[in-house]
Amino acid sequence: MKSRYQLAVIGGGPAGMAAALKAREKGIEDIIVLERDKYLGGILPQCIHNGFGLEYFDKELTGPEYAAKFISDLKESEIEVQDETMVIEINDKKEITALSESKGIIKIKAEAVFLAMGCRERTRENIKIPGDRLAGVLTAGTAQRYTNIEGFVPGKKVVILGSGDIGLIMARRMKLEGAEVKAVLELLPYSKGLIRNQVQCLHDYDIPLKLNHTITRIEGKDRVKRVKVAEVDDNSEVIPGSEQWLSCDTVLLSVGLIPENELTKSIGIELNPVTGGAEVNEMRETEVPGVFAGGNVLHVHDLVDWVTEEAEIAAFGIVNYLKNERIKRENSLNLKAGDNLNYVIPNKIEYKDVNRDYIKMFMRVKEPMEDIEIHFINNEKSILKYNKDFALPGEMLTLNLPEQIIDKDMKNIKISLKKQDKEDLYEK
Repeated sequence: MKSRYQLAVIGGGPAGMAAALKAREKGIEDIIVLERDKYLGGILPQCIHNGFGLEYFDKELTGPEYAAKFISDLKESEIEVQDETMVIEINDKKEITALSESKGIIKIKAEAVFLAMGCRERTRENIKIPGDRLAGVLTAGTAQRYTNIEGFVPGKKVVILGSGDIGLIMARRMKLEGAEVKAVLELLPYSKGLIRNQVQCLHDYDIPLKLNHTITRIEGKDRVKRVKVAEVDDNSEVIPGSEQWLSCDTVLLSVGLIPENELTKSIGIELNPVTGGAEVNEMRETEVPGVFAGGNVLHVHDLVDWVTEEAEIAAFGIVNYLKNERIKRENSLNLKAGDNLNYVIPNKIEYKDVNRDYIKMFMRVKEPMEDIEIHFINNEKSILKYNKDFALPGEMLTLNLPEQIIDKDMKNIKISLKKQDKEDLYEK
């Protein structure tokens, strides 16, 4: 290992691998990837179901197959990879401190850093479910690793709290392993998973989905014996008299993901309270010049294909930064989430690019909507409109903002959703 690199990539999951490969393709040769696990791929090796690669490769792959394509390319590229290495600190001078079993304490200075640490699952402690302290309560991702990597089925009678994609996928997985899945419970009035996962994982296997339901207590001596389930109202308050007990030996939690941004904070970068990640420009550069972020450490994605695409967007920004080929705009253009939007990525546009036709936007709605218009608004005037049949919180929206409509005097664009006019629908 050297002590200085052009680019240090923190994390060898899909985002880290894609960014390193694209930066290498564009002429950056001095790259190191630091991965804390003993193998590359992030979460993908334990995701043995299919459905990956439809957007990026235009073919259906399993998680290990998707990861293998990038791992193979990474080996052929001769990009330096240091696995089983935990980065413990990065400062605003892009000086990295890491721990390795084989090399001890490692000190690296990089010209640019790409943050790709991914995300972690919320636990029982995060959502504060009361009851006994006992075995049998796991996050859905932990159960997936036990089943698919370790070959150990975590239980026989399962209740799943949360209808995120991993919860839906593990409902099917437990069923295929011979377990009885009593129910998937969701606090909200709609599922948070992709429609295809709702159909393929629940409907196709006759697994009940109970919306507006939650677990209010977990009981058992050494292991889970039963859980108290209750219906909730529009304010997520328990409806008196709706409680019932379900017997089970396992509770799987699929109650959200948290971007892994402890290192981001150590640099001094403030986090967006909505996304849990850094605020970035269109190059995915943070407030610290030369420090970029992408993938689930920036905001939680539904599809690994979009993680890859966003990492490659960041790679172009990294290359332009290292080669000093960026042209600053006269004004920084702020992008804001308006009506029924939780957030928009990127948060601002700072550079011109004559080779770029559009800027890819990622956004997530607050509540389900049908027959919608998505407006890009500047000075109370709509400058761009997209029509969509529907939008769901569980499925990220991706839209393009054409470079040609961005005026040099623009300072703010707000993206808002509204219901389509019925007369316009009839005209169509």
